Amino acid sequence: MKRTHLPLNALRVFDAAARHLSFTRAADELAVTPAAVGQQIRALEDMLGVVLFRRTSKGLELTDEANAGLESLRAGFLHFENSVQEMQAGQSSHVYTIAAPVDFFAAWLAPRIAAFRRANPEVRFVLVPGENTDFTEANLDLAVRWTEGPGDLEGVALGEPLRITVGEGPWIAWPGDPHPAGEEVEVPLTVGDAGQALSAAVSGLGMARVPALLADVWLKDGRLAAGGPPEPCRRGYWLVAPLPQWRQKKVKALVAHLTGQAG
Repeated sequence: MKRTHLPLNALRVFDAAARHLSFTRAADELAVTPAAVGQQIRALEDMLGVVLFRRTSKGLELTDEANAGLESLRAGFLHFENSVQEMQAGQSSHVYTIAAPVDFFAAWLAPRIAAFRRANPEVRFVLVPGENTDFTEANLDLAVRWTEGPGDLEGVALGEPLRITVGEGPWIAWPGDPHPAGEEVEVPLTVGDAGQALSAAVSGLGMARVPALLADVWLKDGRLAAGGPPEPCRRGYWLVAPLPQWRQKKVKALVAHLTGQAG
């Protein structure tokens, strides 16, 4: 069934004017001018074909027609408020759905999520593999992406955009660094992601250039040796989300936790 177009702004002005029986006080509540209130009321009266207010020596009075619809109108606004609160309920939800590269989750994200859960034992996480997963289709709250920036999304960098060379021997290629020795040189080993490149390097299969943030744990525990200091890289790991998700209280809390441990 087609719904009748409702002049919601004018109805909101009418509700305020009816409560105060004063265009001036209604204007103060709504942060507009009394003239704007009067204009909205006249437009509403024209649309409805009824008079809503009558001026008397004592001030404004509601007409019978206005009184007839006022109770239902206020009940309707209460339903609107309840609907908004229900739609915002996800902000207080304790479930996080996050998409992240598998190698990044294993090496960096998992221990930090574990720390967040120790401080917030009521939360639950759903992890979705693949950094380019669609937010709407997967109902994501956040994604971790290895990229040059947030693009059209809101985002914050996790650490500096650096890469580091690890291991010894022939080059190991992966999609983020497909031609480490130059496009004209054929490498003996190509793997699927930076995590596999790290595993190959620690197994003695060669050396690879990988995101420094990802290699940090491997270097600190002595599983790998760095072939030199970190060097600047165009890409880095970013936490990203569309603006509505980014504004949620639960997302802000997790982002603050992760960015505080991004060193």
